[in-house]
Amino acid sequence: MGCHDEINQFTANKRDIARSFEREVVDCDLGTQQGFLTRAVASNERDSIMANTLAPYLNAIRSTLDGALCLQNFPSQVVERHNKPEVEVGLSRELLLNPVVICRNENERCCIEPSINSTRVSICIKQADEIETILCHKFSRFLMQRAEQFIIMRRKPIEGYSISFLIVHTHLENLYKHKLVDFIIQFMEDIDKEISEMKINLNARGRVVATEFMKQFTS
Repeated sequence: MGCHDEINQFTANKRDIARSFEREVVDCDLGTQQGFLTRAVASNERDSIMANTLAPYLNAIRSTLDGALCLQNFPSQVVERHNKPEVEVGLSRELLLNPVVICRNENERCCIEPSINSTRVSICIKQADEIETILCHKFSRFLMQRAEQFIIMRRKPIEGYSISFLIVHTHLENLYKHKLVDFIIQFMEDIDKEISEMKINLNARGRVVATEFMKQFTS
């Protein structure tokens, strides 16, 4: 009998907690509601600013890539009958050009490292919070496992970046340069959209799970 009393008491306490939680939500004062609205407006404004800065960021990358992809066949000066990407080997410094880093913000940037016969492009995808960091890591890992399908993608990015591409002179002999540039720009646009959509879907699922969890206290 005592056990049943404890169970009934626990159920009653759980219902009291749920009712108290509902009253706190319903009785939320106007100042708190205005705070929620202000944060929502600020978030929308931040997203709008990010969208407005994307076009100049991509245009700067496109212009830099047009100049960096002027490549030619150049055999190795160290090993006879070898032809390797100088930007990867790095044995002849006179064949390497100064790298260019283009930043959109403190978390999103692109590094372009040109050389005489190859160019390496490294992208740091936006990671504004922990959710975006996890999504970026999983998504970039998924893509790099299928690097051979992208032809120019490296299986391992440069340290400090999310994804890296390596373009050599043979790629320009078989592919159009402007098409390669368009592919990289379109890739950056798509991955930005994908990360944003996955974050929205994840937040929506989190709200649904939280709602279903709270129903057990109100039923």
